Amino acid sequence: MLGDHAQVWLSQIKLTSFRNYETLNVNLSDLHVVLTGANGAGKTNLMEAVSLMSPGRGLRRAPLTSMRHKAAADGFSVFATLNKDDEDYAIGTGTAGLDPSATPVRRVRINGTQMRNADELLDLCRVTWVTPSMDGLFTGPTADRRRFLDRMVLAIDPAHGRRASNYEKAMRNRNRLLDEIPSDQTDQWLNAAESQLASLGTAIISARYELISLLTGLIKQLSSEHQSVFPTAHLALEGELEAMAAEGLNGFDLEETFKKQLHDLRYRDRAAKRTLTGPHRADLVVRHVEKDMDAGLCSTGEQKALLIGLVLAHGMLTRTVSKLAPIMLLDEVAAHLDIDRRAALFDRIHAIGGQAFMTGTDRNLFDALGTRAQYLTVDNGTLQREENG
Repeated sequence: MLGDHAQVWLSQIKLTSFRNYETLNVNLSDLHVVLTGANGAGKTNLMEAVSLMSPGRGLRRAPLTSMRHKAAADGFSVFATLNKDDEDYAIGTGTAGLDPSATPVRRVRINGTQMRNADELLDLCRVTWVTPSMDGLFTGPTADRRRFLDRMVLAIDPAHGRRASNYEKAMRNRNRLLDEIPSDQTDQWLNAAESQLASLGTAIISARYELISLLTGLIKQLSSEHQSVFPTAHLALEGELEAMAAEGLNGFDLEETFKKQLHDLRYRDRAAKRTLTGPHRADLVVRHVEKDMDAGLCSTGEQKALLIGLVLAHGMLTRTVSKLAPIMLLDEVAAHLDIDRRAALFDRIHAIGGQAFMTGTDRNLFDALGTRAQYLTVDNGTLQREENG
């Protein structure tokens, strides 16, 4: 153990037919990993492979078919040896060996045993990331912010992924029933679907508020202790049900209110052919505390700094709650920071205690990391180790 949490790091990564890597086999130490090279060399592809050590579609949210090497006849495979408190775990995931004519599904194996789903990876590690595609998070679609929020929740509440998936299924079921059942009829199946949707939706709202409460408290603590050179973020949820929860409505009454809304607004949802009430309509609202300004109105640089500070605080929260120091993936982050913030970024990452993977085109951007990292040059799907520090 390292302090109050498990030390988790990848000691080996093996790729077969993944993106621009026909094959790759790299051994790593427990130091942070810096990947440098020209744009298009494969740095982000390697980070994406690491992101598949967690549930979901990875940091690009790409279709599985797009992850396969263009020359591959079969699917792809990602293998990693994960060290958790000096015990090795062999993790494999990918689509290799499956029927190429069938819809691809991602299989996960741990120590040779196939898992029911990728959620079981959360017993071993938590993975979080910042990528250039997130630069417009505060000004882009609300769906992107909900997805970002739910990934933060998942890191401290492993049941959240299944909860959200079941909610989506229940909502699709209700939408189907609304389409099939005439408006002048009452159907027990529709009542049951709405009860399930209300129960799951209330649990999602509760889990999101728990994350926001814990994260806000930690951010305030770090700010009061002057432990961050990044702007202080204030988080809130925007939505009709979320407002009721924020005003103190208890879980039981919130669930009953949601269920009544679903029943009373069937006519509207039937006409719209979708459910227009629920946590799937909520928005994550972030404010720059020092400027008392919505994050979406801040400059591009301030938005980037807010996002980085938020992800760093969440990394610390993940370590505290899950007792697992997260593996952090920071794609092209250092290039957007001045020298003082870069140094602060590296210090905060190191303090979180997990292994971090960072990319950039210039090795000099990472000078402040010194001997705390191992340095690899990426060139067209091949890696070359550089001198440390």
